Amino acid sequence: MNTVIEFFQGLASHVPELLQPFIIAAAGAIPFVEGEVSSVIGVWAGMNPVLAGIAGAIGNFICVSVIVLLGARARNAVVARRAQKRESVRVAVSPTGAEIAEAAPTDSDSSAESSGLAPVDVPVSGGEKPESKGRAKFKRFLTRFGVPGASLLGPLAIPTQITSTILVGAGVKTSWILLWQGIAIAVWTTLTTLIATGALTLFAG
Repeated sequence: MNTVIEFFQGLASHVPELLQPFIIAAAGAIPFVEGEVSSVIGVWAGMNPVLAGIAGAIGNFICVSVIVLLGARARNAVVARRAQKRESVRVAVSPTGAEIAEAAPTDSDSSAESSGLAPVDVPVSGGEKPESKGRAKFKRFLTRFGVPGASLLGPLAIPTQITSTILVGAGVKTSWILLWQGIAIAVWTTLTTLIATGALTLFAG
């Protein structure tokens, strides 16, 4: 990861000023670099701190948006196929000729989850491969604090690109994910930009 950071920092230092925001935005789209680190790269490369922060945040958010939209589309397709299969076996005919209808699942249990207004109950473990500590930590955030808290605390555990994937898989509404991921990106990018600017001023002074 240090090699990636050094590459973008060197690239941003040697390209014309007009291209620097695009370099920082491209860096912001990379997991584990994101808006937070890309803005620091821009500041240390001599960019205006405000411009560096905005460019890094935009690159990060564009990447997250693409992941969320594509992930939601894929999830909807899977859910639709499952619903179609359930519908095909929903009604069975007993030997006496009476119809037995299988109870259809209600949407009441998932309404709060999809809206993101309540904590989402996401299992921490599951599947064959061991779950990473970062994913497990984020899912605990999600269960305890809901989408807003998990989005804001998520960068402490894993990149926003991964947290967005988990939220999509949990069935959270796309608009709600984008809203809170955008807020989280703005908050963390602003914080690291301020820290980088202060550190640079301190060392230069």
